[in-house]
Amino acid sequence: MNSIFNKADNDLIIARINQLTPESKALWGKMTVDQMLKHTEAAVAVAFSEKELKINFLMKILGKLLKNKVFNNDFGKNSPTAPEFVFVDRYDFESSKLALIKQFSRFAAGENSISLTVHPFWGKMTSDDWNKLMWKHMDHHLSQFGV
Repeated sequence: MNSIFNKADNDLIIARINQLTPESKALWGKMTVDQMLKHTEAAVAVAFSEKELKINFLMKILGKLLKNKVFNNDFGKNSPTAPEFVFVDRYDFESSKLALIKQFSRFAAGENSISLTVHPFWGKMTSDDWNKLMWKHMDHHLSQFGV
């Protein structure tokens, strides 16, 4: 599996992000390309302890129970997401794209770049867990937009 922590692999994701245009259309789901950029940037921000998620007790248990299944399989289309990752307005495409690239490229500094070891939903997270989650999440949404 590719690694978000490997500069060459990280650059592969960034190259795919750079293939997006303001006219890119989703192959499934309701998000526009600018909303997807904001959504994925917010998810990355969690790894750096820059975005908090409010998860109730029952959802924390659910996350821990589902973690291995989700992390070891492809993400399903139209999967539910935390309210903090839902963006319904329209956003400036270029600034959203640059913000995501800036955030995602931080992973290439290595496994120690991540500051959050206990995810509010998924529970205890190793660097391998973060790699699986972030790679699969980015791949899922970039595939959603055909890149």
